[in-house]
Amino acid sequence: MSAPGFQVIARRWRPRRFDELVGQEHIVKTLRNALETKRMAHAYLFVGPRGTGKTTTARILAKALNCAGGPKPDFSLDDPVCLAIEQGNCLDVVEIDAASNRSIEDAKKIRDECQFSPTSCPFKVFIIDEVHQLTKDAFNALLKTLEEPPPWVKFILATTEADKVLPTITSRCQRLEFHPISEEVIAAQLARIVKADGVTADQHALTAIARLAAGGMRDSQSILDQVISFSGKQITEADVLSIYGLASAQQVTDLCQGIATGDGKKVLALCDAFHAEGRDLLRVLADLQVRVRAATLDSVRSGGNSAQLGAPLATEQLVRLLECLQEGENGIRQGLSPRANFEVTLLKAIEQSRSRSIDLLIKDIAAAAAGLPREPGQKKIRTTPAAPEAVAEPVAPAVPADARPAKFVATPSRFVDVPIEDAGNLEESLPPLDVESAENEAAHSDRRADFVFPESSLASLPVAEVGKTAFPGDKDFIEAVESLPAGLKDKLKATIGADFTALRPIPAGKLRRPL
Repeated sequence: MSAPGFQVIARRWRPRRFDELVGQEHIVKTLRNALETKRMAHAYLFVGPRGTGKTTTARILAKALNCAGGPKPDFSLDDPVCLAIEQGNCLDVVEIDAASNRSIEDAKKIRDECQFSPTSCPFKVFIIDEVHQLTKDAFNALLKTLEEPPPWVKFILATTEADKVLPTITSRCQRLEFHPISEEVIAAQLARIVKADGVTADQHALTAIARLAAGGMRDSQSILDQVISFSGKQITEADVLSIYGLASAQQVTDLCQGIATGDGKKVLALCDAFHAEGRDLLRVLADLQVRVRAATLDSVRSGGNSAQLGAPLATEQLVRLLECLQEGENGIRQGLSPRANFEVTLLKAIEQSRSRSIDLLIKDIAAAAAGLPREPGQKKIRTTPAAPEAVAEPVAPAVPADARPAKFVATPSRFVDVPIEDAGNLEESLPPLDVESAENEAAHSDRRADFVFPESSLASLPVAEVGKTAFPGDKDFIEAVESLPAGLKDKLKATIGADFTALRPIPAGKLRRPL
């Protein structure tokens, strides 16, 4: 008699008992307790991604129900009934592939077989795999049997697409959710397998295989089989990356850092390396999204900022970055040039990671002003909404061009209450505002009223006077910057990255403060 043929790892390492199931502890606990307390349901619906142990658990449950002295969770693997179930020779445990037996005639056969008691086991167990493939008529034919089966019948339905199973079927079953298995658990199981098979594999290689498996233990074991066929008894991370087109963990880290720091040259250099090495660009993008998601969650937990990508980024920046990467998937998958679409997606991601929203800038400016040193006292510029009817702008006294004060100008998108602190000079130099006079004028004009600084007060403003635009390095520019309230420049620079680039005169008629 010839020796048995080679068996792949996924079959040789298939769990045979509840204790050998990996990554589904909640399922094991539920079924063990049900067996111990004799509270077994007549129908179970196993739901979960592929390769997470649904069919394997169904077979183990069938053994536990029909073993000698059962039902019980702990049984002997040498039990004749258990061996027959493993080999597929037990007449009382029927496995049905619903993908190829999906018609109403097949459902009627199951219904008819339920009427006969088991031949050699306590229970007749029907394991229907990929049950969502059954037609609607086939489902309806099983409804009555599923609701009130004979006492010796147990149904175990397994599916990867629970939404395609009729609600009337789901309501008659106990639903157990099989979760994707974590990368750490998969890598640990693979380490046990290679050690038992006499294969040497570095931890980075096993981690890369676990990443590829995407939560499926069976997929990881199939990948390991292929890698062993390629590498022999010595598996390295480079072997796994070259076979499946993955980017290394260090390359993904460098890519994250390039995007977070706005280093476009570095990002494009990595894109060239991915193309030259034949990397799968969609897998690279998926790995990048995992890193950005982790940074986003870290930012939320830490109060609004995270440096996990290599540079501090706010939560809103990380969210926009993640959305940009997600939008780029379709372009890479369906576009005419995946490489060009991949590069454009990453360059867009850089722009998204560097931009700031108006609301966040306003908050930062407010925080910067609130953090200035409290010297003579805190002043507030309070503004009111524009009046429904506004007055014409008063004519300002003529001021010579060389006597007009220069001032840094910014156009806000909205008026807000911002605390302003100074040394007292600015408040003393401004005359009291005649609010009553302005309100009287508002009734006779179609424009908003603005207060104009009288000519007598312009010369006393603590800002350098220039007749033309000044730039950094000019004497007038330096004097104007030094005349700002203490700490304001440094606070703006540290908070929002603001800098002063030019100083220009403002016509006297334009120097106003809003109501």
